[in-house]
Amino acid sequence: MNPWRGLFAGLGAGPAGTTALNAVTYLDMAVRGRPTSSTPEDTVEKLAAKAGTDAPMAALGVTDPRTWAAKDWLSDAVPHLAYGLVTAAVVQALDRG
Repeated sequence: MNPWRGLFAGLGAGPAGTTALNAVTYLDMAVRGRPTSSTPEDTVEKLAAKAGTDAPMAALGVTDPRTWAAKDWLSDAVPHLAYGLVTAAVVQALDRG
């Protein structure tokens, strides 16, 4: 794959993967009737309060993955799996193209 083709593949694959991630997340929310997560908002607020450090959400105390149940891990993993699969599929399709 030449560098330009790789750049354009990434430009196409990233949004496609993000769309899949969002679609699966919102479908999960609709099916289970669960509310949106405040984690992203909490993280931004804490980062802003700490002069924009790069600390992960767990280090900021926004969430503690050690307290997550199996269903919580699954809820988090499934949309990210969709993201990865769609992103990889788009990159492969563009590479073949």
